[in-house]
Amino acid sequence: MDYMISPVPIRIIDRKVDKSKLNLKTLTVTNVGHLPGRTLRRTAATFQTWALVYITGGRGYYQVNDGVNQPVEAGSLFWFYPDAVFEYGPEVNGYWDEYYFNMEGERVKEWLEYWPIHPGRVTQVGTDDSLQNKIDRIFMLMENGSPVNVDRASLLLESLLYEFIWSANQIPESGKSQQMIHILEDISNSLLQPIDAAELAKRHHISLSTLRRSIGEYTGYPLNEYIHRLKAAEAKNILLNTDLTIKEISDTLGYKDVFYFSRLFKKYVGLAPNVYRKNM
Repeated sequence: MDYMISPVPIRIIDRKVDKSKLNLKTLTVTNVGHLPGRTLRRTAATFQTWALVYITGGRGYYQVNDGVNQPVEAGSLFWFYPDAVFEYGPEVNGYWDEYYFNMEGERVKEWLEYWPIHPGRVTQVGTDDSLQNKIDRIFMLMENGSPVNVDRASLLLESLLYEFIWSANQIPESGKSQQMIHILEDISNSLLQPIDAAELAKRHHISLSTLRRSIGEYTGYPLNEYIHRLKAAEAKNILLNTDLTIKEISDTLGYKDVFYFSRLFKKYVGLAPNVYRKNM
């Protein structure tokens, strides 16, 4: 790293613990940096790992493999990755304010396969206080440097990336779509308890049959399966990041029968809860 990047102080934080000490194995933030007032431009740059770059001020350009020279401005997001050559930086006699997040792990492959991510393309995601708050928390957790906080920083980075993607792909929603978003948020916020479908429909002023039909149309899954899948995903996080027993996790997610919970988890994840925790 060239520390003559900017005329003002920059901040770079490396991971302080060995990867073997981390509980989260599929995604690890290796280092983060804040380069305010960056003036340095780079040509023929290559990278060995993936990095997410977010620009909060200034203007410049980004080019991959002699492709199109893409404009960069405040609120722009772009990637660095292996097996490509990059040219990038602020415009001549200009600057930009840059945050970057270097990462490694198999989770990146899942993002590329299932999320609307476009490496090699500048994406406009905007700027707002909620995004900045998450960035500040990631830096704080990395600064602390304990294994658990590095894991938290990695999870928070994924959450930040999701917010970026949501911002980039957000389109005006119809009244019906807005209602479905509220219903899905309600379900997500109710995962740590049994979910009464009739009560859920009543809260949103629709019939139970309309609720079931709408969930199926919007998510591709029947209502009960959709809820079980969300709870299985939440169970994966709890298994990886806590020492709760399988019975305690079952109770936490509103399943009174631990054997029923374990069967559902294996159905949707492919492994029994205890095996998943051990393997991961």
